[in-house]
Amino acid sequence: MEFVADFHIHSHLSRATARNLNLEYLNAWAQLKGITVVGTGDFTHPEWFSELSRKLELAEDGLFSLKSEHAAQTAHMVPAGCQAPVRFILSGEISSIYKKDGKTRKVHNLVMAPTLEVAREINQKLAQIGNIASDGRPILGLDCKILLEIVLETSEDAFLIPAHIWTPWFSVLGSKSGFDSIEECFDDLTPHIFAAETGLSSDPAMNWRVSSLDGLTLVSNSDAHSPANLGREANLFDTKLSYPAIRDALRTGDPDRFLGTLEYFAEEGKYHFDGHRKCGARLSPVETIDNDGLCPVCGRPVTVGVMHRVEELSTRTTGEKPQSAHPYTSLLPLTDILSEIFQVGPKSKRVTEAYHALLEKFGPEFQILRKIPVKALDRDGPPLFAEAVKRMRNGQVHIAPGYDGEFGTISLFEEGERGKNVHKKRGSTIDSF
Repeated sequence: MEFVADFHIHSHLSRATARNLNLEYLNAWAQLKGITVVGTGDFTHPEWFSELSRKLELAEDGLFSLKSEHAAQTAHMVPAGCQAPVRFILSGEISSIYKKDGKTRKVHNLVMAPTLEVAREINQKLAQIGNIASDGRPILGLDCKILLEIVLETSEDAFLIPAHIWTPWFSVLGSKSGFDSIEECFDDLTPHIFAAETGLSSDPAMNWRVSSLDGLTLVSNSDAHSPANLGREANLFDTKLSYPAIRDALRTGDPDRFLGTLEYFAEEGKYHFDGHRKCGARLSPVETIDNDGLCPVCGRPVTVGVMHRVEELSTRTTGEKPQSAHPYTSLLPLTDILSEIFQVGPKSKRVTEAYHALLEKFGPEFQILRKIPVKALDRDGPPLFAEAVKRMRNGQVHIAPGYDGEFGTISLFEEGERGKNVHKKRGSTIDSF
């Protein structure tokens, strides 16, 4: 069966996350988005692991469903057209900070486990190394190779995915503390790494330029810190609904089973370009080189972003790709589209009401963004909505790239253009817009 999966998320027990980032709301929001398989996130945290053990029940092999009494608490949030089974897969992000080759390394990795028993055993081993109760994403003085060794020794079915591999501060290839290749990080255990997460600030096409990544399945996940951010990026599968089937599709990269990814526009990611947020200085890689790596405002070194780092490690020109490349689609969150149309904030009451009205009419968010015909959106959506979705699908976007922790800004309409576009017809079945 074809389905959408988002493996990398967090719980309310991680720093800087929403209070309602719990299983009940994740179960509801997965349905609103059109996601079938959701990572639990944070399984290393004792309190969250206890909650997972109490509230989840085994569904298919290695996948879990939320028990009915807990799912019922948020069932009222989900329109009939969005209601669908949701499965949870055990996942957790771990932050490794350690010294290697004379340099301090700061790398985040995503660990996937096939059973609660395996997750519990991994937790027990990690608890002997550091404090796994301090945060949903624990910080451990643990070499990534040793972490991978622990995962593999615990279960041959567990696996590790390097997380958001290009992020400057905390990733395997990051400019601030990473390595120049996956092999430098994992040494002789590198063959056990079969997937890598590209992160919000890069897309597959950027990663295709780096030939050392050719043997890896490139995955994308939301790294959600709130339920509403589920599916900012996600993965497409056509497999049996089970942990072994998902793992094998990722391991082999079989294009008939791993269908590719749903992406943020990479330029919108908050580390796409170089720069200094405090100085408001955004620089392309060429501008950074011309400035000798220094901020043109304060004269200090800039934070070197993802695009620059890809340029440094690239072995191919833009547009080239390996034979193993999977397709991808870049999308904007539905709330961002509505925000631009209405010219109000994405969390405003007007956007929220319009968002839910569209889901009532058309079904889950991914269905609206990817599959509903433009004519139907024009007939039953708010003014300019169909045109906005059409432009997004065609990649007709205007973006000021993100840099140094500042998200990029994106628009579908140029200034002065809005009034020239298609106006809403009278007599729509959706009157709340």
